[in-house]
Amino acid sequence: MRDEIGQSPEEIFDIVDDHDRVVGSLSRDAIHQQGLKHRAVHIFWLRSDGLLCLQKRSYAKDKSPGLISTSCAGHLDSGETYLKAAVREFREEMGITIMNEQLLEIDYVPAHRRLGNEFVRVYLLRGDFTCRLHKPEVDSVLWRTPRELEVWSSAQPEIFATPLLFLLERPAIRRALGLG
Repeated sequence: MRDEIGQSPEEIFDIVDDHDRVVGSLSRDAIHQQGLKHRAVHIFWLRSDGLLCLQKRSYAKDKSPGLISTSCAGHLDSGETYLKAAVREFREEMGITIMNEQLLEIDYVPAHRRLGNEFVRVYLLRGDFTCRLHKPEVDSVLWRTPRELEVWSSAQPEIFATPLLFLLERPAIRRALGLG
């Protein structure tokens, strides 16, 4: 079912408390419907030419369909580590296999309503790769400099996923992207 729609309502995620400790697990749908805290990852991918990959989310996604987001994002499966989830999500969405060592953690963000009640670890990936997009999850990718993204997202916030806009406000992420 995940292959056809980009996510399965039956996926099982860990529920976490205010300190990001696992307290149970439920289906994706139940967690989202009840607004429970859970975990996710976001990756910002910068090529050697300084361009940042932005993902236009599939219209089949249950959250932010058709909106522009980080290079890659996804939930942790129950029992999965943040780093393992980041590597898996990048492979699933972008069709690229990366190693743990290629990801630099640049921020850890406590659960917030603008992140869908998700605790988020944010990674930076540098390198030149060729995408093989998983269309049920990713409509397309766009390439912009971090500064172009900053200007564009300020001018047209309605076309960007709320988590991306929230993450772009974080000082650690701004520094990692060269935005001061």
